[in-house]
Amino acid sequence: MRPMSRRNALLLAGLGVAGTAAGGTGLVWTLTARPSPIAGGELTEPPEHRSIGGRLRVRLEAAPGQIRLGGQLAAALGYNGTVPGPTLRLRAGDVVNLELVNNLDQVTNLHVHGLHVSPQGNGDNVFVSVDPGSSFEYEYRIPADHPPGVYWYHPHHHGRVGDQIFSGLFGAIVIEDPEPMAATRERVLVVSDTALDGFGNILPARDMDRMMGREGELLLVNGQSNPQFSAHPGERERWRIINACVSRYLRLRLEGQQMQLLGMDLGRFRNPEKMDEIVLTPGNRADLLVTTATGDSVLRSVYQDRGSMPAMMGPQFGPADPGNGPDGAALATLHVSGEPAPSLADMTAPAEMGDLRSSAVAARRQLVLATGMGMGGAGMMRFTVNGRKFNDARTDTTVAAGTVEEWTLTNRSPMDHPFHLHVWPMQIIEENGQAVDSLLWQDVVNVPANGRVTVRIAFEDFRGRSVYHCHILDHEDLGMMGVIEVR
Repeated sequence: MRPMSRRNALLLAGLGVAGTAAGGTGLVWTLTARPSPIAGGELTEPPEHRSIGGRLRVRLEAAPGQIRLGGQLAAALGYNGTVPGPTLRLRAGDVVNLELVNNLDQVTNLHVHGLHVSPQGNGDNVFVSVDPGSSFEYEYRIPADHPPGVYWYHPHHHGRVGDQIFSGLFGAIVIEDPEPMAATRERVLVVSDTALDGFGNILPARDMDRMMGREGELLLVNGQSNPQFSAHPGERERWRIINACVSRYLRLRLEGQQMQLLGMDLGRFRNPEKMDEIVLTPGNRADLLVTTATGDSVLRSVYQDRGSMPAMMGPQFGPADPGNGPDGAALATLHVSGEPAPSLADMTAPAEMGDLRSSAVAARRQLVLATGMGMGGAGMMRFTVNGRKFNDARTDTTVAAGTVEEWTLTNRSPMDHPFHLHVWPMQIIEENGQAVDSLLWQDVVNVPANGRVTVRIAFEDFRGRSVYHCHILDHEDLGMMGVIEVR
């Protein structure tokens, strides 16, 4: 990774001083026109680190540098010099020792999103602060019965989460199936968005961008703009897709190919569902099976209405957002040609996850996600859970370990809010009063504008303090987060 010039370092300080100064932000916006991404090129995937003999030792260095995004050099942030960072491949029962080295000019930390691991000490502890120039060693002990699936890691220091992810700090985690699934190949596709000025610097967010939830016009897969890849007819590909965008909802389509949804966020469905389109809120992941047919097909993200605030314009950094056209944005292109591939063995049904619908409920709670004007700074809105902004010194919800609770998540704002609970996954029970018939577990649940969702949670295995929050990460940074303690 090449060292940054002083000029680029100062411009990248949109993550710090420039991001909070309206005058400085205006200067960055007018420096020069923003370049177009260079599309195409063969799909590349991040480097991988695999556990061996039940253990993985890995070092992640968070640092600024010149990193290629969308075919052009950008003054971005990366783990180990890449965007996305390395993919961590694990198995249930593994122990992971991860050293996070902070070579940023600001505090950071790490969250292993979706993993059911301890939130205490050097586990998935979002209250840890890793100062510039220092390091911290995390240890994650993966339970022996941990659901397989695709997860991810990213910073989670309150107030800086959106900026650091928008600048490139994120990577994939895969918990392998106990028995390998018959597939021709597997692809990890990390979708992100960002915005650059004409010098290749990450654009800092304006106040309105943060209130709406920023969406950058540079939409990427594994740091590339519309990468290409090839297959033969009749192949069975497994695509693990992560929505690593700060705020953007992804409504995915792949015309001309058969898509089946193997799982959402964690685990696998016993009966994969054929899908024409899939919606991933920020933080969601999809485990897809694509059975290839001859022809060219484009994986597209088409417009998804996630609501708006009265008298506000849309959340885009510029007028030419790639997802707002009639055909949406081209994320990646699949070319299928040649001789048909040999058929594969039938897939075996995975173990079914537990069902809490008949469980005894120890407590029922209501969490209200709301927005309002005033008391949030000059011209800034308030983003709250149960009327309160985040305070890490306060515990908002106390739960008895080993119990099942039912939470009704109520959204009293005109925007959707994707709700994320750390450590403990949620089973969706009702959506706007309608019972959910299928067995559906997720760790990010979309709560529609002026709507409600009821979930049940088994507070098993771990005690300690953690958080729940809106996964429009600008909203989290503005205060839509609460502290939970299980004891």
